[in-house]
Amino acid sequence: MTAVIPPPFSGRELSNPPTDGISNLRFSNHSDHLLVSSWDKTVRLYDAGTNVLRGEFMHGGAVLDCCFHDDSSGFSASADNTVRRLVFNYEKEDILGRHDAHVRCVEYSYAAGQVITGSWDKTLKCWDPRGASGQERTLIGTYLQPERVYSLSLVGNRLVVATAGRHVNVYDLRNMSQPEQRRESSLKYQTRYVRCYPNGTGYVLSSVEGRVAMEFFDSSEASQAKKYVSFSSAPSSIVQFDSVLLPHRLLHLYDFHVFRYAFKCHRKSEAGRDIVYPVNAIAFHPVYGTFATGGCDGFVNIWDGNNKKRLYQYSKYPSSIAALSFSRDGSLLAVASSYTYEEGDKPHEPDAIFVRSVNEIEVKPKSKPYPNPPA
Repeated sequence: MTAVIPPPFSGRELSNPPTDGISNLRFSNHSDHLLVSSWDKTVRLYDAGTNVLRGEFMHGGAVLDCCFHDDSSGFSASADNTVRRLVFNYEKEDILGRHDAHVRCVEYSYAAGQVITGSWDKTLKCWDPRGASGQERTLIGTYLQPERVYSLSLVGNRLVVATAGRHVNVYDLRNMSQPEQRRESSLKYQTRYVRCYPNGTGYVLSSVEGRVAMEFFDSSEASQAKKYVSFSSAPSSIVQFDSVLLPHRLLHLYDFHVFRYAFKCHRKSEAGRDIVYPVNAIAFHPVYGTFATGGCDGFVNIWDGNNKKRLYQYSKYPSSIAALSFSRDGSLLAVASSYTYEEGDKPHEPDAIFVRSVNEIEVKPKSKPYPNPPA
């Protein structure tokens, strides 16, 4: 199959990409280093600024997730059931611990100094990476989940766990004895990904149905009344209330943080049919708090959640968007263009990683004037 050459505004393509599907990619919090996990059983470390492959780590199975510890080390989650620590400077690795099934996701908590992993064995595990190798010395605790773990996200001491069956558990890492909140996703279909707001107020959840939900941790009665707000993907979108009608004169008095709300995205109409694409990736801009979503339609959209509108849509990429990550200062966006087999085994474009420069106009929220309260 002849490869489609993407336009230059897709970003700079990194050399030596993975040879099979890309499961995740993450920028370091300290540099422009980029960590990439893949179904080709590798984790690769790139210098995204200079387009140099700095290291490669082989595993016994597909690698389903990865994360940084610092610029000298990181962690991986593998389908060989292992959790590994990767030491970049020496290109060595050791097994931190194991699950009883594929390890789907991994996060490092700077607040707790722990590695957190979620698995298809329906457990969450916390590890102390400072301990010597061997599960008996590094495992802090094992926490049963209602279903297979699909995605994890951290902000401060808060951990959000999204599982099969549309379950969402919210934990405080300082007390893991039980979730502080047990929820059900407000989206009707399977959860794909979850990311916490950088300001710690809530999280964004995506699903296979071409929707994204924004939910908040505030568990007050008003917050959990399931008043549901939706908005379209059009840049000039207007807020519509699905299950609550507010007098227009009161809209400016409402704190929208008491709502759960969701919006349609990554879908198109064709011949009178609505074609829906899974939303695989979410990444928050570290400066402005806006966020990017990537879907199986090959598009990356930038959203202003507070003002409930789409800010920007990048040109279509050659394949599904499998993962996204902003650099530490938000000046770069890494995009994994990698077929996710949503349509089964078929010919597809080669897996690729693009790093694009981010223009402020693409990610900065537009100021929204509020009317004066009525006299």
